[in-house]
Amino acid sequence: MIKIEIPSPDVVITKKRQLGEPVESVISSHYGFTDYHRIPRDKGGIILFFNANDDLMYVGKARKLRPRVKKHFEDTVSPIKSYRDDVNRIAVLVVEDPMDREIYETYIINKLQAKYNTDKVFYK
Repeated sequence: MIKIEIPSPDVVITKKRQLGEPVESVISSHYGFTDYHRIPRDKGGIILFFNANDDLMYVGKARKLRPRVKKHFEDTVSPIKSYRDDVNRIAVLVVEDPMDREIYETYIINKLQAKYNTDKVFYK
């Protein structure tokens, strides 16, 4: 039997209320993630989106984390497009190996029962 453990997040950013001037990044100002710059730009990994109740909404993987997170908030085809305002916390796990990313993504989706992932679901 294979034993998989979910790694602890490398970066966690939480939505904050904006006070004063909006920051330069559109995603930060609009969705309240002012420390978005902490997400690594050129590293691959897993992205977990949580709501205010700490329920896992969506799990995704990316070769480049920061641009992918940005796309989730700007794309018209993102699986979370209807729920962007509900995202309260984003956890990022840096996982460089593509095969490991695939395994972790599938495992996390099923272990933590991500609400809006429709592919790779075995728990229904």
